[in-house]
Amino acid sequence: MQKKNKSDAKNSQRVIKKYPNRRLYDTDTSSYITLSEVKQLVMDNERFVVLDAKTSEDLTRSILMQIILEEEANGTPMFTPEVLASIIRFYGHAMQGFMGGYLERNIQTLMDVQARLTEQSRGLTPEMWSQFMGLQSPAVQGLMGKNMEQSKNLFVQMQEQMKEQMQKQTEQMLSTFGLKR
Repeated sequence: MQKKNKSDAKNSQRVIKKYPNRRLYDTDTSSYITLSEVKQLVMDNERFVVLDAKTSEDLTRSILMQIILEEEANGTPMFTPEVLASIIRFYGHAMQGFMGGYLERNIQTLMDVQARLTEQSRGLTPEMWSQFMGLQSPAVQGLMGKNMEQSKNLFVQMQEQMKEQMQKQTEQMLSTFGLKR
């Protein structure tokens, strides 16, 4: 796959068209690509959008879900059945609108922790790596504790927002019937 200039990549996103025959066409390289090549775009932090070739409907989420499904089926799954069931239960629930942002912020925090650990471990020999890992347990626990605290605070914020939203909706509904609280 051809690499883009970094300034171009920031200003635009790669367009991939999905044809009815299920093939994916990369308009940047003028070639068909596989799902594993789309996965590599994700891994390389490339910005892209997948559009239906006929309707121009955005299919990006669908393609990303397909990659996740393949990853879950081939190898060690990241999601337990309990986690998947819990996610499904949020669909149609009053908290559904808040759940995406909540998960996104928590994943970003974990990525930040990973980046810090990677930065700290650069240039270590195997012996130094062993010592480093021995010392990291308290540090990782501290970072994860911080993540859990942030997660708890986000959840409390979500609950407060839901409470306010439900109160407003109740007041609007009651005022529609000429009732006041």
